Amino acid sequence: MISEGSSFIKGMLLGGLFCAVVTLLGNFSTGHQSTTDHHHHHIQVPSKEELLKLPEPKRIELSQSIRVYCAILVQPRELSYWAAVKETWSKHCDKAEFYSPENVKVFHSVNLDTKDKWLMLRNALKHAYANGKGYSWYFVALPSTFAIIENLKFFLLNKDPGQPFYIGHTVKSGELEYAELEGGLVLSVEALRRLVGVFSDSVKCPEQGSVLWKLTEEKELAVCLKYTGVFAENAEDSEGKEIFNTKSVNTLIKEALAEKPQEVVNGCCSDVAITFHGQSPNHMQVLMYGVYRLRPYGHTFHDSLVFLPPVDSDND
Repeated sequence: MISEGSSFIKGMLLGGLFCAVVTLLGNFSTGHQSTTDHHHHHIQVPSKEELLKLPEPKRIELSQSIRVYCAILVQPRELSYWAAVKETWSKHCDKAEFYSPENVKVFHSVNLDTKDKWLMLRNALKHAYANGKGYSWYFVALPSTFAIIENLKFFLLNKDPGQPFYIGHTVKSGELEYAELEGGLVLSVEALRRLVGVFSDSVKCPEQGSVLWKLTEEKELAVCLKYTGVFAENAEDSEGKEIFNTKSVNTLIKEALAEKPQEVVNGCCSDVAITFHGQSPNHMQVLMYGVYRLRPYGHTFHDSLVFLPPVDSDND
């Protein structure tokens, strides 16, 4: 009886110790021990009044200084999406690079030689930083996302890439806030510099993530950035509407019809939306037509600046 009781007590002690270790590792692995007190930010687009206060030469200088490197994460089975992105919005990036888990003969891409999504994202960002010198912003997207790069540049106009920005459509998981990859996300060159630096720290930012559970690649990214003092920030227009959309245009319109049938347009989408996710290849072509090609004759939009396409670009 004594030995049985002793074994029971030992089991209880070992079980309690194991739970304590799991709890400690869990807190450590999600990066919640950061000493920086950070409050969630909502970043808005610059106002027209703010831009008009600037002299025209300054506005031109600003519009030419924003250079966006687009990193598009693709899969071999997504060739139709890949082709659609290549033929549509990616032409408006100052540089667009496609990253795939293996060599694909049909289209040029950077072969990351891994199917692990976190390693793909991690290695794509390392490659972008090493080979994308001279760019101030790095935009990461999936091939089922449609992006309006000019609106992204407009949004970034009054933001200093020398400061650590990590922006997109943010959500919260426990104590961790992160930008959803489906809506696309953008990093300033300073944020990416810090991120690449922490990649070498296998404790704060391990290649394989947590040993106890698997986080998504977007959460792994947020954890690593959090260790460098960079936190996810939500992007909105001046009315508080989302501009990095994790849903398609069709879905947003259907939701607006159901919830606000009297004001579908105002209830649906921002006038300066940057992304829409879940678009089929055909829908991307339709969006390209509506965004870039269809124009009412004789109507001017009175924009206070112009974003010119990259040199030798064949974009719309």
